[in-house]
Amino acid sequence: MPQPGGRHPAHGREDANGTIWFTIAQAAAFTGRDRQTIYSWERRGHLDRTTAATDEQGRRIYTQAQIAAAERRARHNAAATQRVAA
Repeated sequence: MPQPGGRHPAHGREDANGTIWFTIAQAAAFTGRDRQTIYSWERRGHLDRTTAATDEQGRRIYTQAQIAAAERRARHNAAATQRVAA
């Protein structure tokens, strides 16, 4: 399905405001990570399940910005853990 403005978000869905939304499976594909990693980000608080929107099928969806921020926090935590372990 073509997106407004000719943009084609990788595996996500764009709303009328230009925000790209991902289900957990789509977020995993977009980031190149496993679904379990995205679930782990939820458990660790990198993604807030309580404020997640849902799609028409009831699946939790997150914006591209939320996914990017969660990935940054996860990388930051991993780097901090490596510094402590060294």
